[in-house]
Amino acid sequence: MSDDAPDIETLYAEGIRCFNCCDFFEAHEAWEELWTEYRGPARRFYQGLIQAAVALHHFGNGNIRGAKKVYLSSRAYLDDYRPHCLGLDLEQFLAQYERSFAAVLASTEEFPQIDVDPELIPEIHLNPALAGESDG
Repeated sequence: MSDDAPDIETLYAEGIRCFNCCDFFEAHEAWEELWTEYRGPARRFYQGLIQAAVALHHFGNGNIRGAKKVYLSSRAYLDDYRPHCLGLDLEQFLAQYERSFAAVLASTEEFPQIDVDPELIPEIHLNPALAGESDG
């Protein structure tokens, strides 16, 4: 990153802030900027967060097929970092994420019409005690 570019921690925090405000497109943008520059062991973790934001963005826009596809790929990335990574309790987050997508995952319709339940949208709350890279 250039000297005037935001650092990894700043972009990670900005993505979380946007995600928790349900601004999933902007969360994706912040994390993608981070992911583009980052080459460490958490690279796929960041990719999983990007895809989680994209999945929720699609879900909120009614693109259920796209949401389901990206949800499944995001899980494949994030599952590798369980039980926690960079302060995020993935067990808790992934359980909330799965609950929010339960109707999508259960649907067998080709073009389902499912509205996201705002009460089930997961949030990201970091635990400083879990701030190491990963146990995954």
